[in-house]
Amino acid sequence: MLKRYFRYLRSAASKMYQADILDLLEPNPDAFLLDIGCDDGKWTECLLSKIGCRSVIGIDVVDQALLKAKKKCIEVVKSDVSNGFPFQDCAFDVVHSNQVIEHLHKTEYFVKELFRILKPGGYTIVCTENLASWHNIFSLVLGWMPVSSSNFSQITYNVGNPLALHASEATYLPESWQHIRVLSIRGIKDIFEIHGFKVERISGAGYYPLPSFFARLDPIHAAFLSCKFRKPI
Repeated sequence: MLKRYFRYLRSAASKMYQADILDLLEPNPDAFLLDIGCDDGKWTECLLSKIGCRSVIGIDVVDQALLKAKKKCIEVVKSDVSNGFPFQDCAFDVVHSNQVIEHLHKTEYFVKELFRILKPGGYTIVCTENLASWHNIFSLVLGWMPVSSSNFSQITYNVGNPLALHASEATYLPESWQHIRVLSIRGIKDIFEIHGFKVERISGAGYYPLPSFFARLDPIHAAFLSCKFRKPI
Protein backbone atom coordinates (compact mmCIF):
# COMPACT_ATOMS: atom_id res chain seq x y z
CA MET A 1 0.00 0.00 0.00
CA LEU A 2 2.80 2.39 0.95
CA LYS A 3 4.75 1.59 -2.22
CA ARG A 4 1.64 2.23 -4.30
CA TYR A 5 1.27 5.64 -2.67
CA PHE A 6 4.90 6.49 -3.40
CA ARG A 7 4.47 5.43 -7.03
CA TYR A 8 1.56 7.86 -7.28
CA LEU A 9 3.66 10.64 -5.72
CA ARG A 10 6.55 9.96 -8.09
CA SER A 11 4.27 10.06 -11.11
CA ALA A 12 2.87 13.43 -9.99
CA ALA A 13 6.38 14.74 -9.32
CA SER A 14 7.59 13.64 -12.77
CA LYS A 15 4.73 15.50 -14.45
CA MET A 16 5.49 18.58 -12.37
CA TYR A 17 9.20 18.75 -13.18
CA GLN A 18 8.54 18.13 -16.87
CA ALA A 19 6.13 21.08 -16.79
CA ASP A 20 8.87 23.09 -15.05
CA ILE A 21 11.36 22.26 -17.79
CA LEU A 22 8.97 23.40 -20.52
CA ASP A 23 8.27 26.59 -18.57
CA LEU A 24 12.01 27.37 -18.47
CA LEU A 25 12.39 27.17 -22.26
CA GLU A 26 12.34 30.34 -24.34
CA PRO A 27 10.55 30.55 -27.72
CA ASN A 28 13.18 30.97 -30.45
CA PRO A 29 12.61 29.54 -33.95
CA ASP A 30 16.30 30.05 -34.80
CA ALA A 31 17.65 28.17 -31.77
CA PHE A 32 19.98 25.19 -32.07
CA LEU A 33 19.14 22.63 -29.37
CA LEU A 34 21.25 19.84 -27.91
CA ASP A 35 19.29 17.20 -25.98
CA ILE A 36 21.63 15.17 -23.76
CA GLY A 37 20.24 11.74 -22.99
CA CYS A 38 17.61 12.04 -25.70
CA ASP A 39 16.47 8.41 -25.35
CA ASP A 40 13.83 7.64 -28.02
CA GLY A 41 13.31 11.33 -28.91
CA LYS A 42 9.75 11.58 -27.61
CA TRP A 43 10.60 14.22 -24.99
CA THR A 44 12.95 15.93 -27.49
CA GLU A 45 9.91 16.56 -29.69
CA CYS A 46 8.19 18.27 -26.74
CA LEU A 47 11.21 20.53 -26.27
CA LEU A 48 11.25 21.46 -29.95
CA SER A 49 7.54 22.22 -29.89
CA LYS A 50 7.91 24.56 -26.90
CA ILE A 51 10.97 26.37 -28.29
CA GLY A 52 9.50 26.49 -31.78
CA CYS A 53 12.75 25.51 -33.49
CA ARG A 54 13.74 22.67 -35.80
CA SER A 55 17.53 22.44 -35.41
CA VAL A 56 18.42 19.75 -32.87
CA ILE A 57 20.97 17.08 -32.07
CA GLY A 58 20.13 14.26 -29.66
CA ILE A 59 22.96 12.50 -27.86
CA ASP A 60 22.80 9.16 -26.03
CA VAL A 61 24.85 6.00 -25.40
CA VAL A 62 22.10 3.44 -26.11
CA ASP A 63 21.95 2.29 -29.74
CA GLN A 64 18.32 1.18 -29.63
CA ALA A 65 17.20 4.53 -28.23
CA LEU A 66 19.14 6.46 -30.86
CA LEU A 67 17.57 4.39 -33.62
CA LYS A 68 14.09 5.31 -32.37
CA ALA A 69 15.02 8.99 -32.10
CA LYS A 70 16.44 8.94 -35.62
CA LYS A 71 13.12 7.62 -36.93
CA LYS A 72 11.58 10.82 -35.55
CA CYS A 73 13.87 12.80 -37.87
CA ILE A 74 16.15 13.85 -35.01
CA GLU A 75 19.85 14.06 -35.82
CA VAL A 76 21.56 11.76 -33.34
CA VAL A 77 25.09 11.23 -32.05
CA LYS A 78 26.29 8.30 -29.96
CA SER A 79 28.69 9.51 -27.31
CA ASP A 80 29.50 9.11 -23.62
CA VAL A 81 29.26 12.66 -22.28
CA SER A 82 31.51 11.71 -19.35
CA ASN A 83 34.34 12.10 -21.86
CA GLY A 84 33.16 15.48 -23.17
CA PHE A 85 31.10 16.53 -26.16
CA PRO A 86 32.09 15.97 -29.81
CA PHE A 87 31.06 19.52 -30.74
CA GLN A 88 32.89 22.75 -31.38
CA ASP A 89 32.93 25.71 -29.01
CA CYS A 90 29.84 27.95 -28.85
CA ALA A 91 27.75 25.60 -31.00
CA PHE A 92 24.35 25.62 -29.25
CA ASP A 93 21.76 28.13 -28.05
CA VAL A 94 20.07 25.67 -25.68
CA VAL A 95 21.34 22.51 -24.00
CA HIS A 96 18.84 20.26 -22.21
CA SER A 97 19.87 17.54 -19.77
CA ASN A 98 17.16 15.62 -17.92
CA GLN A 99 18.24 13.05 -15.30
CA VAL A 100 21.81 12.81 -16.63
CA ILE A 101 24.20 14.68 -14.31
CA GLU A 102 23.69 12.24 -11.42
CA HIS A 103 24.95 9.35 -13.60
CA LEU A 104 28.34 10.88 -14.38
CA HIS A 105 31.73 10.23 -12.79
CA LYS A 106 33.12 13.57 -13.99
CA THR A 107 30.51 16.06 -12.80
CA GLU A 108 32.77 19.09 -12.95
CA TYR A 109 34.08 18.24 -16.41
CA PHE A 110 30.48 17.92 -17.61
CA VAL A 111 29.70 21.45 -16.36
CA LYS A 112 32.83 22.85 -18.02
CA GLU A 113 31.86 21.20 -21.30
CA LEU A 114 28.35 22.65 -21.10
CA PHE A 115 29.87 26.11 -20.76
CA ARG A 116 32.21 25.49 -23.69
CA ILE A 117 29.58 24.37 -26.21
CA LEU A 118 27.01 27.05 -25.34
CA LYS A 119 26.94 30.31 -27.24
CA PRO A 120 27.36 33.46 -25.14
CA GLY A 121 23.88 34.27 -23.87
CA GLY A 122 22.79 30.67 -24.32
CA TYR A 123 21.39 28.59 -21.49
CA THR A 124 21.20 25.04 -20.20
CA ILE A 125 18.31 23.30 -18.46
CA VAL A 126 19.44 20.63 -16.00
CA CYS A 127 16.97 18.41 -14.13
CA THR A 128 18.17 16.01 -11.46
CA GLU A 129 17.19 14.29 -8.24
CA ASN A 130 17.81 16.18 -4.99
CA LEU A 131 20.09 14.62 -2.38
CA ALA A 132 18.54 16.86 0.30
CA SER A 133 14.96 15.75 -0.35
CA TRP A 134 13.03 14.67 2.73
CA HIS A 135 12.72 11.07 1.59
CA ASN A 136 16.52 10.87 1.25
CA ILE A 137 17.06 12.54 4.65
CA PHE A 138 14.56 10.26 6.43
CA SER A 139 16.15 7.21 4.81
CA LEU A 140 19.51 8.18 6.28
CA VAL A 141 17.95 8.73 9.72
CA LEU A 142 16.66 5.15 9.55
CA GLY A 143 20.10 3.91 8.59
CA TRP A 144 19.08 3.18 5.00
CA MET A 145 20.64 4.28 1.73
CA PRO A 146 19.19 7.50 0.32
CA VAL A 147 16.65 6.48 -2.33
CA SER A 148 18.47 8.58 -4.92
CA SER A 149 21.75 6.75 -4.28
CA SER A 150 20.45 3.19 -3.93
CA ASN A 151 20.57 2.05 -7.57
CA PHE A 152 24.19 0.89 -7.76
CA SER A 153 23.66 -2.82 -8.50
CA GLN A 154 23.21 -4.62 -11.81
CA ILE A 155 21.45 -7.50 -10.02
CA THR A 156 18.86 -5.68 -7.89
CA TYR A 157 17.32 -2.37 -8.91
CA ASN A 158 17.75 -0.75 -5.47
CA VAL A 159 20.06 -1.65 -2.61
CA GLY A 160 19.79 -0.71 1.04
CA ASN A 161 16.34 0.89 1.06
CA PRO A 162 13.22 -1.32 1.35
CA LEU A 163 10.90 1.58 0.43
CA ALA A 164 12.66 2.46 -2.83
CA LEU A 165 10.35 2.34 -5.83
CA HIS A 166 11.67 -0.94 -7.27
CA ALA A 167 13.31 -2.37 -4.14
CA SER A 168 14.31 -6.06 -4.47
CA GLU A 169 13.23 -6.17 -8.14
CA ALA A 170 15.66 -7.71 -10.62
CA THR A 171 17.27 -5.13 -12.85
CA TYR A 172 17.92 -5.17 -16.57
CA LEU A 173 19.51 -1.73 -16.77
CA PRO A 174 23.14 -1.14 -17.83
CA GLU A 175 25.76 0.32 -15.50
CA SER A 176 25.35 3.73 -17.13
CA TRP A 177 21.92 4.00 -15.42
CA GLN A 178 23.41 3.91 -11.94
CA HIS A 179 23.58 7.12 -9.89
CA ILE A 180 27.13 8.22 -9.14
CA ARG A 181 26.75 11.65 -7.54
CA VAL A 182 23.43 13.17 -6.48
CA LEU A 183 23.47 16.90 -5.72
CA SER A 184 21.55 19.29 -3.48
CA ILE A 185 20.40 22.77 -4.52
CA ARG A 186 23.51 24.33 -2.96
CA GLY A 187 25.77 21.79 -4.64
CA ILE A 188 24.41 22.23 -8.16
CA LYS A 189 24.21 26.01 -7.78
CA ASP A 190 27.81 26.29 -6.59
CA ILE A 191 29.38 24.03 -9.22
CA PHE A 192 27.70 25.90 -12.08
CA GLU A 193 28.60 29.32 -10.65
CA ILE A 194 32.21 28.25 -10.14
CA HIS A 195 32.45 27.59 -13.86
CA GLY A 196 30.99 30.88 -14.99
CA PHE A 197 27.26 30.26 -15.26
CA LYS A 198 24.62 32.63 -13.98
CA VAL A 199 21.83 30.94 -12.02
CA GLU A 200 18.47 32.12 -13.37
CA ARG A 201 16.01 29.79 -11.71
CA ILE A 202 15.80 26.57 -9.69
CA SER A 203 12.39 24.94 -9.22
CA GLY A 204 11.45 21.98 -7.03
CA ALA A 205 8.98 19.19 -7.80
CA GLY A 206 7.81 16.33 -5.62
CA TYR A 207 7.82 16.49 -1.84
CA TYR A 208 7.69 12.97 -0.46
CA PRO A 209 5.78 11.87 1.55
CA LEU A 210 3.54 14.94 1.02
CA PRO A 211 1.88 16.13 -2.22
CA SER A 212 4.06 17.85 -4.82
CA PHE A 213 2.54 21.26 -4.11
CA PHE A 214 4.77 21.66 -1.05
CA ALA A 215 7.86 21.64 -3.29
CA ARG A 216 6.85 25.11 -4.47
CA LEU A 217 7.12 26.37 -0.89
CA ASP A 218 10.33 24.53 -0.04
CA PRO A 219 12.38 23.56 -3.14
CA ILE A 220 15.45 22.91 -0.94
CA HIS A 221 13.85 19.63 0.17
CA ALA A 222 11.98 18.76 -3.04
CA ALA A 223 12.49 15.40 -4.76
CA PHE A 224 13.52 16.85 -8.13
CA LEU A 225 15.32 20.03 -9.17
CA SER A 226 14.84 21.81 -12.50
CA CYS A 227 17.59 24.37 -13.02
CA LYS A 228 18.24 27.07 -15.61
CA PHE A 229 21.80 28.33 -15.97
CA ARG A 230 22.92 30.95 -18.51
CA LYS A 231 26.31 31.59 -20.07
CA PRO A 232 26.99 35.33 -19.80
CA ILE A 233 27.48 37.39 -22.95
